[in-house]
Amino acid sequence: MTTRATEVATSTTVFLVKIAMFTAFAVATGIALAKYTEQYFDSHAATLMSSADFTPSLAEKDRQLRCLARNIYFEGANEPVEGKIAIAQVTMNRVASEDFPNDVCSVVHQKFKVAGRYVCQFSWVCVTKHKPRVITNKQYEESLAVAKRVFYENYRLPGLTEALYYHATYVRPNWRRWKIKLTKIGLHIFYKERNA
Repeated sequence: MTTRATEVATSTTVFLVKIAMFTAFAVATGIALAKYTEQYFDSHAATLMSSADFTPSLAEKDRQLRCLARNIYFEGANEPVEGKIAIAQVTMNRVASEDFPNDVCSVVHQKFKVAGRYVCQFSWVCVTKHKPRVITNKQYEESLAVAKRVFYENYRLPGLTEALYYHATYVRPNWRRWKIKLTKIGLHIFYKERNA
C-alpha cells in the first residue's frame, strides 16, 4: 500500500469514527432530552394545560384517552356500557370542576394524604402489591370505545351532569352522607355535591 493510500484510508477511518461518535452523542442527547421533556411535561401537565394558549398534541390527547380507558376498565370492566359511560362521565366532570385537576390523567391519579396514609380517588390507583394490568382485551376494547365516545364526542348521560363521586354498591363510605345521591347504575351509586 502506498503512502497516499494509507493516508486516505486513515483519513477515511478517522472521518467515519467521528461520524459514529457524533451520531452516538446525538442519539444519547436526543433520548435524554426526550426523557427530560416527558418528565417535565408529566410533572407540569396541570399548569401547562391550564394555560390559555396550550393546545394538547395528538400524543397528549392519546395519553389522556388511555388514562380514561384504563380508569373505566379498572373501575368497571364488568359494568354495562351505561355504567362505563357513567364512570367516564364522573372523571370528565372532575376535569371540568375547579375542585379537581384539569386533565384526565391527573384526576385519575389524584391522591390525598389522610392520617399519614395516601388515599386515592380511584381505588385501583392505590393498589401497590400487584400493579393492575389489563386482563380481558374484549372488556378493555369496550372501555376504550366508551372513552373515545366520552372524550372526543362529549357523550354524556343526562342524569349525571353534576356527578362527581361514586362508590360500589357493596361498600358504604362515610363521605356519602355529605353528598346527594343521584342514581344507581350497575354496581355503582353516583352522587353530586350537596351545594351544587
